[in-house]
Formats: sequence, C-alpha cells, structure tokens
Amino acid sequence: MRKSLKRFLPDHGSIRDNRWLRPFANTLLHPRLWHLNRHSAAGAVAVGLFCGLIPGPLQMPGAAVCCVLFRVNLPLALLTTLYTNPLTIVPLYLLAYLLGAWVLGADSGGVTAPPEPNGMGMIDWASALIDWMSALGKPLALGLVLLGAMLAVIGYFGVRGAWRAWLIRAWRRRRQRPPKAPPLR
Repeated sequence: MRKSLKRFLPDHGSIRDNRWLRPFANTLLHPRLWHLNRHSAAGAVAVGLFCGLIPGPLQMPGAAVCCVLFRVNLPLALLTTLYTNPLTIVPLYLLAYLLGAWVLGADSGGVTAPPEPNGMGMIDWASALIDWMSALGKPLALGLVLLGAMLAVIGYFGVRGAWRAWLIRAWRRRRQRPPKAPPLR
C-alpha cells in the first residue's frame, strides 16, 4: 500500500530544493513528516479531513501546521484537503450548518439558498458565498468543527482498518504460495 501512495506524493528532495519552502526547511524536512506507515497515513487523513473544512485558502496551511504539530505525513494530509472544492463546499457547509443548528437547538428552517454562480464571475460568486456563510453564524461555526471532527475520526479509523485489511490479505497470499525450491548447485 505504501508503494501505491508514494507514486502520488512529492519526495523529500523536491521540498528541499523548492526556493519558497527553503526558510522552513528545518521544520518541513523532519523525517516523520515524510515517512509513510499506517500511523502517519491515518493521522494525515484525519488532519486533511478536519482542515479541509477550514474556510478559504487556509486549508493547506492549516493542515501543514497540524502535520508539524502531530508529526504525521505532510503530503498525504495536503492531498486529503482537496475533498473540498467548488462542487462540494456548499453541500458540506449546509450539512455543517444543519448539524450546528441541531446541536444548538436553533431553528434551521431559515436557511437561505446559497448564491448561484449564474452570470457572476468567479470572484463575485466567491464573495457572495462568503457573505452567505457569514450570515449563518454560530450554527455554521459549531457545525464545521463538529463535522470536521466526525470526518477526522471516521477517516482515521477507516484508514487504519483498510491498511490492516490490506496487510492481512497480503500476509495470507504469501502463506498460500508454495515455498521456493532451494537453488541447485
């Protein structure tokens, strides 16, 4: 499984050679941020799922800070934050609002529909979307934290379970193979 994931992730050298990241080299080149095992992968997915709900362009910097704090795989966490995109952000935020309103006992019937990008430029639509999100207030803020925490827990245990199932399957396949014959002289 590790070999499959490593094909999609940047290597240690590409970060070391990047001129924009050179000031942070001592922190970003810590070996635990780049080592990929079931613990670091599960933690990285959890961090990415939680930080993916951070509003705006702060998702990846937030995930990077959490990776440094928790010493989990950095590239996998950054890749995981990409589950939120222009197509998924509105349904996720609406779900977070409904969850926050349910926990707070607030009336969730007053939800206004999110702005549609019809005839708007991308910047105007993003601005209208930010205004829509800020109007939702406390239920949205609480719902984002709760939804992020739930997704992180599900992602953590999902990766741990999937990695374990893959290891068991590989171990069983190895045991079923006939033993190799000794080399002839």
